[in-house]
Amino acid sequence: MIRKLSALLLLLACAALAHAQQPTASPTTAPSPARQAPPPAPKTNLKVGDVAPDFTLPDTEGHPVHLADFRGKKNVLLAFYVLAFTGG
Repeated sequence: MIRKLSALLLLLACAALAHAQQPTASPTTAPSPARQAPPPAPKTNLKVGDVAPDFTLPDTEGHPVHLADFRGKKNVLLAFYVLAFTGG
């Protein structure tokens, strides 16, 4: 019972601390800039089951790889890791 009570008190203390660290809006501070809406998705005429158009992307060593090189030979899976290897 004491364990549960001390865990509850610790949880409440953490919540109070987190609440105290949140910035409060004051009349003298300027409002934060509104977030811009993301750009609209590019329009395409592709449908499920259509053959993907040919494209070229660099591999991990910077050499160009064409989708057409794999057509009829292997399955291709594209995975996008945003900013994964950019150092940013």
